[in-house]
Amino acid sequence: MPGFISPQLATLKMKAPSGAQWIHEVKYDGYRVQLHIDGDDRKAFTRNGHNWVNRFSVIAGALNIPGQAIVDGEMVVIHGERTNFSELQADLGRGDQDRLVYFAFDLLWLDGKDLRRMAQLARKELLKQLIDENGLEAPIFYSEHHEGDGQALFEAASKLNYEGIVSKRVDAPYRSERVETWQKIKTVQREKFPVVGFVKDPSGVAALYLGKQEGKELRYMGKVGTGWSRTKSAETRKALDTVVSPKQKLTSASRNRRPPGSSRSFFADVEYRDITSEGLLRASSFEGLSKK
Repeated sequence: MPGFISPQLATLKMKAPSGAQWIHEVKYDGYRVQLHIDGDDRKAFTRNGHNWVNRFSVIAGALNIPGQAIVDGEMVVIHGERTNFSELQADLGRGDQDRLVYFAFDLLWLDGKDLRRMAQLARKELLKQLIDENGLEAPIFYSEHHEGDGQALFEAASKLNYEGIVSKRVDAPYRSERVETWQKIKTVQREKFPVVGFVKDPSGVAALYLGKQEGKELRYMGKVGTGWSRTKSAETRKALDTVVSPKQKLTSASRNRRPPGSSRSFFADVEYRDITSEGLLRASSFEGLSKK
């Protein structure tokens, strides 16, 4: 039985594919976890190959099957009727496992047989059979898929504020790299945030520090450091230089209130996925700068 297998990763796309060669799954907002079952031995590998079986012991124990198996899936916490990464982070930080749920979506190894060369749909059929035949129930769930129009599922996922969907070629093998046969289409949130500071680079800005107005206070929301071209970076720096203090004046002590010398004159239009348990933007991307 092999050790940790580097995971197959999906390529980000703007639109979901359609047709009989594709299946579509909800994209879960959690930690990618690869469960290894070998008799009574259990391992739970993160995406980077760290064995977190102690943190996920309840889930590892719930995958109660005889023999050997390597299952690929997502560890999540469901909050507000959707998977919530911030709540998962908070639970793991406290060492809580009561709310952990595991969505199994692929089967890589079964009783001495390497399944990675098999077609995607065939692997999923074996996974569902494994779960059904062993009577596995919550907190272990089989990740159901949908056939047909991927864009329709994506639009439904967007309305429910899910992270997005993953579309998979039914005939593709499993490969430990980023592939076109898995495609992820993500939903995002978009909002304007006051710029409260910035990090310089030689020709522009490397990152913007952001706030959010809450009553009379301006709460620190983290930073955004992607989404601009070199030209846009230089233009942003030129606009901010006279009205916003750079990073050096944004002390850690001031991050919970309005930083000294900062300005509410400029707002950053930012796309982001979620807000972490610490109250900071997650997976943020700069879209533009505007004046109040």
